[in-house]
Amino acid sequence: MGEERADQREVLDVAMEAGHILLENGAEIFRVEETIDRICGHFGVESENAFVLSNGIFLTAGSSREKVFARVKHIPVRGAQLYRVAAVNQLSREIVEGRYDLPRIRERLEQIRTAPGKRPWVRVLMSGIGSGSFCLMFGGTVRDCLAAFAIGCLLYVYLLCVSGRCSKIVENIGGGMVITVLGIFLVRLPLGLDLSHIISGAIMPLVPGLAFTNGIRDIADGDYISGTVRMIDALLVFLSLAAGVGFTISIYHHLTGGIVL
Repeated sequence: MGEERADQREVLDVAMEAGHILLENGAEIFRVEETIDRICGHFGVESENAFVLSNGIFLTAGSSREKVFARVKHIPVRGAQLYRVAAVNQLSREIVEGRYDLPRIRERLEQIRTAPGKRPWVRVLMSGIGSGSFCLMFGGTVRDCLAAFAIGCLLYVYLLCVSGRCSKIVENIGGGMVITVLGIFLVRLPLGLDLSHIISGAIMPLVPGLAFTNGIRDIADGDYISGTVRMIDALLVFLSLAAGVGFTISIYHHLTGGIVL
């Protein structure tokens, strides 16, 4: 019985770790619960019960006579890393197919957790391309798109410098200010024509579209608490960006005596 319980604890530890990686990297609530259930079911832990929120996992298991396992893990809300979500999803399916034992699963989860993302220069370039593309989509000219591309690249350099050193609200207010200052500078040179199109395109790398969409999906699935938390988190980002842009434009408007770009 003791060995059986130890095995069950190990299974539940592994399932909790898989859920942790999914949740902290932007997976939906139902996906986290499904993955935990799949891993536990494959190894014969039928009494498992997982309660997942947007920033925490409650996992219990036991028989009618005594508790075998109970754990709570707090998981802060972070940005999405979908390649890790996809890797854990694939791993859970391979577990069900019987390709891994528990030590190998732990090793594989650690590899997924520590897997490096895209190189910084690639992310900077993709931020610029995304900004320029959205600017074009919103009606900007070729010059506006080039300006948005440059701002998008510089914006991601800013994000790499401040990431983890300040709160998300301060980071996004600063991002809105960086975009607006650079946009005004390029329009005044002039390398851009329409400030509104430039800002609309350049701000897109900061817009939490995935978090907002997942919040709506969680609410639609009946996970009202998790969906509300994600929606509030996304709305705070929207407000922070608007505050940064609005404050900078107001200062410029005041300093230039009412000149409108």
